[in-house]
This record gives sequence, C-alpha cells and structure tokens, in this order.
Amino acid sequence: MDNRKSAVSRDTVRSRSDRSANPTGGDLVIGLDCSTTSVKAIAFDRHGKIAAEAHEPIRLMSPQPNYYEQDPDHWWTAARRSLKTVTRSVDAARIIALSISNQRETFVPLDAKGKALRPAIIWLDERCKAEVEPFARKVGKRRIHRLTGKPPDYAPVVYRLAWMKKREPKLFSSIHMICDVHAFIAWKLTGLFDTSWASADPLGLFDMKRKEWSEPVLKALGMTKQQFPVPRRPGSFIGHITRSAARSTGLTPSTLVIAGGGDGQAAGLGANVLSSARAYLNLGTAIVAGVFGEGYMTSKAFRTMCSCSEDGYYYECSLRAGTFSINWVIRNILKIDPQEKPEIYAQLDREAGAVPAGCDGLLYLPYLCGVMNPYWDSTAKGAFVGLSSSHDRGHLYRSILEGIAFEQLVAIGEVERSARCRVKELAAIGGGASNELWCHIIADVTGRKVSVPECAEASGLGAAMAAAVGAGWYSTFRQAASRMSAKSSTITPNKKRHQHYSRMFKSYQRLYRTLR
Repeated sequence: MDNRKSAVSRDTVRSRSDRSANPTGGDLVIGLDCSTTSVKAIAFDRHGKIAAEAHEPIRLMSPQPNYYEQDPDHWWTAARRSLKTVTRSVDAARIIALSISNQRETFVPLDAKGKALRPAIIWLDERCKAEVEPFARKVGKRRIHRLTGKPPDYAPVVYRLAWMKKREPKLFSSIHMICDVHAFIAWKLTGLFDTSWASADPLGLFDMKRKEWSEPVLKALGMTKQQFPVPRRPGSFIGHITRSAARSTGLTPSTLVIAGGGDGQAAGLGANVLSSARAYLNLGTAIVAGVFGEGYMTSKAFRTMCSCSEDGYYYECSLRAGTFSINWVIRNILKIDPQEKPEIYAQLDREAGAVPAGCDGLLYLPYLCGVMNPYWDSTAKGAFVGLSSSHDRGHLYRSILEGIAFEQLVAIGEVERSARCRVKELAAIGGGASNELWCHIIADVTGRKVSVPECAEASGLGAAMAAAVGAGWYSTFRQAASRMSAKSSTITPNKKRHQHYSRMFKSYQRLYRTLR
C-alpha cells in the first residue's frame, strides 16, 4: 500500500483527515447502512425524506456450528453497487456527504498489503467462549468492564482476537491493521483507516472515557495502537472520495466522508433518542434497547456505548434471541420454511391475536442463545413454562412475543435503577416494529408508550444525520435529529391488560433463578 493507504504512515493519515472539509453545494446526504445481511445506501434531504435508496445482499458463511464469517470484499462490493444504483437515480452532484452505520462487533485482520488474512469474524460468532474468562482475568474483570464499558462476554471482538492469538498464531503475528466494518469501508472510499468512536467502542478494546484504544487491553493481547484505525468523533470529517472510489460508486471526488457509528447507536440517533425519557427498542434478530445518558457509567445492567452524537452514551441492553426465537419455532417446531411460505408470519399474528393476554398461563423465557444483561450467563437456556394440552401454536407464538416484552421490562427496570432515570416512551425500530400486535403487547407489558417512527431505516437515517452535521447543515446532532427524524405513530398501554401482565411479571422474574 502507498503512504495514503498504509497503516504504517499514520502521521500522514492523521494530518490528511484533520483538514477542513470546506463543503459546498449539494442538497442530499447518504446514510450507508452496512448491516449483517445487506448494505443499504439511502439518500436523504435536509428534512429526513428519502430521495433514493438501494440495497445489496451480503453472504453469511458458517464453516462449522456457531462459527459465522463473511468475506470483507463482499462488504465493499455491496457498498459500491448500492451507491452506484443511488447515483443513477439522483445526480451525484447533489450528494454533499456520506456517513456510515455498521454491524458491530465484527472485524477483519489485514496484512501490510491490505489483504485479508482470514474471513471476517462477525458478531454472531461464538468460537471465543472459552477465552472470555481467562482473558478478562488477565486484564482484571472489573478493570476491563470499567475501561471498555463491556462486562466480560463473548460478543466483544477482544475475545475473538484472544482466540485468534491462541488458535491462529501465524496469522495473528502477521496482523498489520484490524478493521471494523466502518474502518474497512472508509478505507475503500477515502484510502484512510479511520473509524468512529461509536464503531470502535463495541470492539471491547476502546477506552470509553479517554476516547482512544486502551493500552492495558492492547498490552494483554500483545498489540499496539498502530494496528488499529484512527478513532474519530462522530460527525467529524474523515476525507474525500478517492478518484478510484468515485469511478466505482458514481460519487464525485468532492463528496465528504463523515464519521458515523455502530448501527445500534446510529438507530438511536435516527429515532431521536437523546434523552433518558425516551429509549430505542430495535426489534430484530437480536433485541437491543438503549437509554441515553450524558455521563459515563458502568453496570452489569447494561453495556455502555458511545452515542453517535457529540457527547453522551447509550446504556444498552441486548437479548440475542429476538426474532431469532420466532424463526426457530417456525423452522424447528412447526417445520415450515418461512422463505417458502412467508405468509406464515401473518397467519401466526392472526392466531396469536385471538389468544388472550397472558397466553392462558404460558410463559416463555427467551434465552435460546444465553443471556447477556443482567445475568451475563452464556450457558442459560430458553424455556416454555406452563404448557398444557389446551395450548396451540397461537399460544406458543404469542408467548414468545410476550416473553421478549417481559425481558424488556426487566432490562429497562435495571437501567432505571442504575442510572436513576425514568423511561416513559420506547421508540420501536427494526423489522419487528412493523408488527402491530407485538408493539401493543410491548406497550401493555411495560406500561410505556411505544412510538413507531414513519421511517423504518433508523440506522441509515442516523448515519445521514452524522453526514448532515459534518457537512455543516446543522450545528449540533440535536438540531439534526429534531429536523430530520420522522413522525411517529404512538401506542398507549391498555390499563387492564397492563395490570394483568404486571401480575404475571412476578412469576416471570423468578424463572431464570428457579431454572438455573
């Protein structure tokens, strides 16, 4: 790689990316949402309205059970193709800036020539479970939590690097640069290895208070800061599109690339969650809830994430088996392939809608993939409790929706106690937010209002807000969020059903400890 692309020449990289952006013209920004299954390029105007959008799928590989990988070149191929489609729909001269939201806790190691040493290991991967406890003890379990904001768990990249050092020592010793998805795409677009604070911190290697790579954690791995991208404040200028990237994407070389953030935090920004009174609730494969706070704090009740804004943090709760639980039941219990029969979802919604609140005593503990907050037990199991011969598949399905809702009540309550705040409203985003029955159940179980934003692309919109701030459209993220966030429909809890669920919740709270 030349000096501009080389991880060795970090002084050159740093000086080039610190220059003033000097944006001119353009009435559109792009949020480039690089998720687990696809890359979406979405062009937004100053009011958060979509002018053009495109998406390209990304292949997921599983070389053996619980191992999940991707070819990082597919990230770039999907990104440039989706951008090319957008620039065919709108004049590229209208696009002033681009920012990235990305799947988190995913990384690829590169050699000195910029070649991937192995396939990228993504956030779903479980291969490093055996490395978590010994590495956390090596750094100090409380110390690594305090520094990185992440309790010991197999999700952060740091433990997969420990696995790689032990199981793939030759490859590990050849690592020149570790790239998260944000850094990889930024490099392909600008030639610069830069990432966002809000993309660096989920790796579990980032000092959350200092906003830099953590020396104690890196030392325990035997790595240096020079092997990691330059971390940038969200909304800051990284660089311009290179001529090569311009040719392959259709963007102009004057297009600004602005630091964005992880898709979870970007979604929080896109849903205008910038106070503790309102939390985001991402109803996807995993269920992720985030409460905004201005101060840095740690607790076993949540993971602490950098906000995708000027300052602040998200106290984030995560349940690995969200819609994953639904698809598991459909495939393994009902023996139906939802790709062949997509109508099964609407059919189950109708059947569950006819089942009374509380599923006639059936409870579901949604720990199919272990439990993160507040117990941090990767060996925990899921369970249906209270099954009887009178229950049918509508009961099973509704109990999953209710069980996940009960778990959110557990999570939100723990955050409220730790952060001394009161969450009054949940902004439902992600694919599950389109399920009206589920949103009503969440409102009734939690006793909170549930708002559903008009724009379903919260992560892409959050990235676009970062681009808008970086381009100078708005002076603050709060201003961008207030101007660009979409209108929402609001669901109010039913008092009678909430009282019924509150009585059931007492039983739900005892399930984990009883079954453990």
